[in-house]
Amino acid sequence: MIGTGFGRTGTDSMREALTMLGFGPCHHMSEVMAHAEQKRLWRALANGAAPDWGRLLAGYKSCVDWPSAHYWRELIEAYREARVILTWRSPESWWESFEKTILASITASRDQESLGIALIAKQVFGGRPHDRAHAIAVYEANVEAVLKAVPAERLLVHKLGDGWAPLCAHLGVPVPAEPYPSRNTTQEFRTARSLNGVGSRQ
Repeated sequence: MIGTGFGRTGTDSMREALTMLGFGPCHHMSEVMAHAEQKRLWRALANGAAPDWGRLLAGYKSCVDWPSAHYWRELIEAYREARVILTWRSPESWWESFEKTILASITASRDQESLGIALIAKQVFGGRPHDRAHAIAVYEANVEAVLKAVPAERLLVHKLGDGWAPLCAHLGVPVPAEPYPSRNTTQEFRTARSLNGVGSRQ
């Protein structure tokens, strides 16, 4: 399963949901932050190394969030049988969440090689992550690109609040008895970064 949605579109909840459904481990930026080898490999890719998806995603059954979401075009070609999920929220609510979390982390980072700067700020947003209108336009362009490139039968657009039913139908698995997870709220994100050192570990 390949996620194509930007960070702050419910990707951490999706990561947990996929794990609960048997599609874990699921790759997510949190995996990069937690493992030195992951950090090294993804930083090298962001700096121009040739992608070796078998190595970058070794041990994972699915991927959501940055950094992998930036490479969704390559990934959907490399894994042609994989289902695709576009996590989505309104552009304005995405910006509000992004500005308070990921953007704040990037701004505070002292590590110029971090994926927050090298990949998200420079490559995803063209060096203009603080420009609200530009960032929203990039977000909307990514959504449109996914909708255009991925066949409808392969793609699920999963909006915040959609829960289990559409996801389980898309993946062909039963709906769990447990509630759909709700993870990594703005406050939880900011608390985790303050405990770990804001922007320093990606």
